[in-house]
Amino acid sequence: MSVAEGPGLPLPVLGRDVTVPLVTGGEVTYAALDYAASAPALQRVWDDVAAYAPYYGSVHRGAGYLSQLSTDLFENSRRTVGEFLGCRPGDEVVFTRSTTDSLNLLAHALPEGCEVFVFETEHHASLLPWRDARVTYLDAPRTPGRAVETLERALADREPYGPALVCVTGASNVTGELWPVRELAAAAHAHGARIVLDAAQLAPHHPVDVADLDVDWVAFSGHKLYAPFGAGVLAGRADWLRDAEPYLAGGGASRTVARRADGGVDVAWHTTAARHEAGSPNVIGAYAVASACEALREAGFDALVARERELIARVRQGLAEVPEVRVLSLFGDDAPRVGVLSFVVEGWNSSHFAAALSAEYGIGVRDGLFCAHPLVRTLLGGSGREPGECGAPEGGPGERSLNAIRVSFGAGTPDEHIDRFVRAVRELVRDGARWSYRTEGGRCVPDRG
Repeated sequence: MSVAEGPGLPLPVLGRDVTVPLVTGGEVTYAALDYAASAPALQRVWDDVAAYAPYYGSVHRGAGYLSQLSTDLFENSRRTVGEFLGCRPGDEVVFTRSTTDSLNLLAHALPEGCEVFVFETEHHASLLPWRDARVTYLDAPRTPGRAVETLERALADREPYGPALVCVTGASNVTGELWPVRELAAAAHAHGARIVLDAAQLAPHHPVDVADLDVDWVAFSGHKLYAPFGAGVLAGRADWLRDAEPYLAGGGASRTVARRADGGVDVAWHTTAARHEAGSPNVIGAYAVASACEALREAGFDALVARERELIARVRQGLAEVPEVRVLSLFGDDAPRVGVLSFVVEGWNSSHFAAALSAEYGIGVRDGLFCAHPLVRTLLGGSGREPGECGAPEGGPGERSLNAIRVSFGAGTPDEHIDRFVRAVRELVRDGARWSYRTEGGRCVPDRG
């Protein structure tokens, strides 16, 4: 029995039996190969949420049984996520809406005068939140070692010497390549800086241990970790979060509120994670994230990683057999990666190719710049000043455009989806599309006459 056929894998996910129509006639089981954008929810997660739903109640302030049960569920979910991430004593786990929300929360909590260092290779969620800080953008490194050297040099040159934060991805959402997180953390700390890890693409594929990696914070999204949309996590050191003004002002973040004699209001804010969780929390979202963490832990990352390596090897071998395909890479073909690969096809507009995969083969991939415009343009040799919209092509069928195609997969991907994808790429390049396509609203879509 191969690793790919091992017991319990692939993990059952919602939508695994959904069929979609093909423009050429008939239907086929949908091959969801866009995990890097949003992974399908695990069946286990959905079942857990459904079992809790009848017991839904207000959190933290209700005296009734369902409120108490929901409060326990919410706080136990916080502990489960902290254990999944290997958090240290004293670390806080804050529930947010997404990775983007988590990093914007941290940006809000930066101490005065903090300088931020971020590579241009980051997803926009990591690249853009630092609007009120002094930001140093670092050029794309071509090896993991060069990444560490670039950061060390930038940190050594900073003036004046004050608080600093490094933001780095764990796995690229464009190339899937793993970054040297532990070495970058050591470099940051050696120069008096802190580091936050964007684990949106790493956590669904590899274990993330805050203490072992020695990062100060980690951020990720539930919808990439096989949970439904709407919940994310920021976990790590408490001090900057405790000292910052609440991310949102309102109930839940405030411990006491009293009118002053002059008519004003005095507020004492919570000093725990609640400080940045104002309003009624997304209990179901938090529980779903915790359920996903438990499901991945129980499945065992050793088995998950081993199987994914097999799938990566099959995709790479299949694409290598098509000379017109160029796989994008920052660190080189031998760099370790998660199940995320981006590529371009000679003679094809990427939106046209992705549309044909969907309409003619029932395969869902992504095309565009993947909310990582500077990185994709660097890899494609385009100007960083060229206009572009995340996920939207800049040309029509048959025209060259500055975008790429991304295939991504994970713990719920059946072998057949990978085999169908490889076969479809080969057939489209060899025989061309069997249907005609047109541009509509910036997208390439089947021409239905």
